[in-house]
Amino acid sequence: MNNSQILTLHAVIYALFALALFFIPTQMWPIYGVEINDQYALFLSQHTSIFLAGIATICFLLRDIDKGALAKKLFIALFLTNLIGVFITLKAAFTGILVGLGWSDPLFFVFMSFLSFRQMIKQ
Repeated sequence: MNNSQILTLHAVIYALFALALFFIPTQMWPIYGVEINDQYALFLSQHTSIFLAGIATICFLLRDIDKGALAKKLFIALFLTNLIGVFITLKAAFTGILVGLGWSDPLFFVFMSFLSFRQMIKQ
């Protein structure tokens, strides 16, 4: 995959999750075994959308970036972001916070980390 394809994929996935966690968090989170049981949990879900939408926007706007030092830094940042996602979601899965479809979250972040790492070394 080229830079444009990887960044577009990142943008679409993160944008969809940002929209879902903002507009339908009470339907989304239970799929992963997490309850939205008060206004504070609802706010935190919607607040998380800020960062997901930010990643989506950055990836979308930089999707035509050429190979080089700047592209490498972008893919390093995406790799590290997704790697952090691996550790946080694994912790949640192992402590019983993420159940149901929650096991897919660490796998998703491993996959995105792999794609980011592979693209990083192509730069």
